[in-house]
Amino acid sequence: MLADSYGRVATDLRVSLTDRCNLRCDYCMPAEGLDWLPRPELLTDDEVARLVRIGVERLGITEVRFTGGEPLLRRGLPDIVARTAKLRPRPEISVTTNGIGLDRLAGPLAGAGLDRVNVSLDTLRPAVFRQLARRDRLQDVLRGLAAAAAAGLTPVKVNAVLMRDVNDGEAAALLGYCLEHSYQLRFIEQMPLDAQHGWRRENMVTAEEILVALSAEFTLKPDDSAVRGSAPAEIFLVDGGPARVGVIGSVTRPFCGACDRVRLTADGQVRNCLFAQDESNLRDPMRAGASDEELATRWTRAVAAKLPGHGINEPGFLQPVRPMSAIGG
Repeated sequence: MLADSYGRVATDLRVSLTDRCNLRCDYCMPAEGLDWLPRPELLTDDEVARLVRIGVERLGITEVRFTGGEPLLRRGLPDIVARTAKLRPRPEISVTTNGIGLDRLAGPLAGAGLDRVNVSLDTLRPAVFRQLARRDRLQDVLRGLAAAAAAGLTPVKVNAVLMRDVNDGEAAALLGYCLEHSYQLRFIEQMPLDAQHGWRRENMVTAEEILVALSAEFTLKPDDSAVRGSAPAEIFLVDGGPARVGVIGSVTRPFCGACDRVRLTADGQVRNCLFAQDESNLRDPMRAGASDEELATRWTRAVAAKLPGHGINEPGFLQPVRPMSAIGG
């Protein structure tokens, strides 16, 4: 097992397949983009598949989520998904994406064995989308969502981040849209993971503010039937149910005590927390001929050193050097 000293066991593996993205979202990276990782430093498809196999077969991983950057930019994604789906015990397989290109890839990914998708959608207004993402691609995202539903990648989950004075008035509209299309919406507090280190607590729309905004148009009630466990979202029934909405208060309502996640970056580094200051290199030992057992041992040691929490609310908090796009969601 991938256990830490606080009794938590990591069973949910987030695998970043690339740090590249075809959007430039304000809360993630600057308008000019970033210096991408050199391609020789990235894990190959075979290396990704091997590390995922070690995680599943030797270390108790039961869920694998492929992230980025934008994972749909990885040409080998369908094959990586297919190879993951053949593992035993078979893990649950998902992708977190901005949805661009999903209209073409939803069918092939479903055929390869993908179970579901999480799609980022922060606004329904084209002008605001252009402001936030610095690209005019809203309709591509909406087509991708529809294609995912049609391909059976359900429940289709939508992730939304509200930015003060930008899209913070759209909480109810986003929920209405998702209810209309049977998507499951999750609002996420903005976290200090932007490349330009421009995050400010006073600019963050909090979980409480989101709930107040939603309650102005919907009746929300905590879903007592949902066992939260390690899930990051607090779930609420909408207008009596069965429709639900989730709110992830990563900053103001941290859930570190039940965290079951571990991350593998696109260049083969294990991160035991989004906000970890240290990484453990699996790529170089693997390329030097390390056995599966040796890699599993390194991985186990990396998770064992996990801190009790992300520390955002501590006086000495330091934002990680890597931005979100280079860590993986």
